[in-house]
Amino acid sequence: MNISQFISFEDFIKIDIRAGTVKSARLNEKAKKPAYILEIDFGELGVKKSSAQITEAYKAEELINSQVIAVLNFPTKRVAGVESEVLVLAVVEENGRAILLRPTQEVKNGLRVA
Repeated sequence: MNISQFISFEDFIKIDIRAGTVKSARLNEKAKKPAYILEIDFGELGVKKSSAQITEAYKAEELINSQVIAVLNFPTKRVAGVESEVLVLAVVEENGRAILLRPTQEVKNGLRVA
C-alpha cells in the first residue's frame, strides 16, 4: 500500500471519533447491498443512526450492547432510506467483509478516540 498524502496532526484532531454502544440493529430491507441500521448511544451526545455493511461478519442480535467506534462529524448521508448520522469504522478485508473496530475493554459512551 502506498500512502499518497500525509495529513497533519491538526487535520487528524478535526475528526471526531468516539465510542458508542449499539442499542438496536436491524436489516435495512431497502439497501442494495446488505446492511444494518444501527442505533448507537454516544452518551451525552445522544443516540445516532448509522447504515453499516457488516452483515457478512455479524448477526444483528450479537451487535446489541456491543461497543463500536465511529466518526461523528461527517455530514449526515441518506443511505437506502436511512439518515446515516455517523460512520462506523471497520477494517475491510480483501473479500469485502468488514470487521468492526472496537474497544478491547468497555468504555464510557461518547469518549473520544485520541
